[in-house]
Amino acid sequence: MGNIRTTFVKRTAKELIEKHGDKFNTDFENNKQMVAEYSTVSTKHLRNQIAGYATHILEQ
Repeated sequence: MGNIRTTFVKRTAKELIEKHGDKFNTDFENNKQMVAEYSTVSTKHLRNQIAGYATHILEQ
């Protein structure tokens, strides 16, 4: 069983996809760079969680 993603992670990922959807794809490494560029997330852990959730949304 995995961890539950916080509301902040989900909301931030959805907002980034709405604003910059053409930049995101199903590649985690690319999404990680896009999150770092387009958000003000302060930690690597949070950046990776947001990028992972964005990848998950786009794979569906």
